[in-house]
Order: sequence, then structure tokens, then C-alpha cells
Amino acid sequence: MSAFRKTFQINKKDFIHAGEASVAVKNLLKSLHIDPKLIRRVAICGYEGEMNVVMHGGEGFLTFEIDSEKVVLNISDDGPGIADISLAMKKGYSTAADEYRQMGFGAGMGLPNMKENSDQFDIESEKGKGTRIRMVFLISKGG
Repeated sequence: MSAFRKTFQINKKDFIHAGEASVAVKNLLKSLHIDPKLIRRVAICGYEGEMNVVMHGGEGFLTFEIDSEKVVLNISDDGPGIADISLAMKKGYSTAADEYRQMGFGAGMGLPNMKENSDQFDIESEKGKGTRIRMVFLISKGG
């Protein structure tokens, strides 16, 4: 399988289109006959990342890459950044606004879910400069 890369734009507070990038990635993986368990893990991480950008970030991007060994998701935004990454990684911790909680978001599971469902998870964030997340999924590991 040759390398493939596609980038999707994510817009701040755009709940109408939120999730479209992760659905497109899921459909691409299905068309390549990737293990459904791996597809599910990638889709969960993509969606969680998109929603974090929509709710907390500024404008952002989800970049999907695949080759014969791995799937990679890079999610970045130019938002306010995460003040305390170790705190943000704790299950249940959330800084979601009440309006997002009323919509059913903000349970504080986004970043922990992304770490748990990826084979490699790296996050960098700087206050006032945004956040960058890289997740790697090994095709050989499947589900």
C-alpha cells in the first residue's frame, strides 16, 4: 500500500460540520479493507479530536496519513492552548462551557479516550499558541 495523505479543516464552533473529517477517514479506511476494530479506534480518536478543536480550539486541521504499516492522525489548532496537560489528561476533567455540556459534550473523556485508543499519543500545547496532537495506529495490531 502506498502512502496517502489528506488534510481536513476544522472550524471553531462549527457543530454543523463537526465529525465530517472523522467520517471521511472512516470511509477511506473501509474502502481499503482495514480491520474494522482499527477503523473504530481511529474514528473515535478523530471525532474526539475534532470536537476538542470545535469547542476549545481556534481554527484547526485534522491530517490523515496511511501507509502499509500505520495510520497517523495529526490534529492541530491555533486556539488558546492547554494550561495544564497532565490535568487535562485525567478522566473526567473538563473545561467545557455550560452551553457545550447542555449539548451532551464536556464529560472530560476526549483526551483520555484518544490516548487509550491510539498506539502512540503525543500532545504539545502552549498557552496562547494552540495545541498539536499526533496519534499513531499500527495496522499490524488491528483492533
